Amino acid sequence: MAAKNILRMGEPLLFKPADPVAEFGTIELKQLIQDMFDTMHAAGGVGLAAPQIGVGLQVVIFGFEKSERYPDADSVPQTILINPVITLLGNEEELGWEGCLSVPGLRGEVPRHLRIRYQGFDPNGLPIDRTVEGFHARVVQHECDHLIGRLFPSRMRDFARFGFTEVLFPELV
Repeated sequence: MAAKNILRMGEPLLFKPADPVAEFGTIELKQLIQDMFDTMHAAGGVGLAAPQIGVGLQVVIFGFEKSERYPDADSVPQTILINPVITLLGNEEELGWEGCLSVPGLRGEVPRHLRIRYQGFDPNGLPIDRTVEGFHARVVQHECDHLIGRLFPSRMRDFARFGFTEVLFPELV
């Protein structure tokens, strides 16, 4: 159990679709999840996908009470989501600033669907089914993008709204 190195944009694995988890409740899956939490907490993140630590499986974790990276964001319950499926609810989008542990030091304004339903499984194979909105929905969409080989800059529409965190948000550094 230890924090792992986080792959950075440019690493080929970050652009490949992840494979579904075939077996639940295994020691290997539990170890992966613990490594992911250790890594996310060490990096101060609010979410992490398995491909970010070099594992091409459909596993994401997310959640926090308060975040230094996103001080105005509402809390999101700690969640382990395996083999997720996202259903977009409505066409309404909202722009919001995002960063990524695989794109360190940079932030961009990204359009995301305001409301989504996400389904998947917990580590024991029990179903998860939630309907969420706002920042919670944004975090889920961001993390699940990693499972299809996408990073947030590829979702941006205006690169004038992309830059270094220390320039855009000096109060956060």
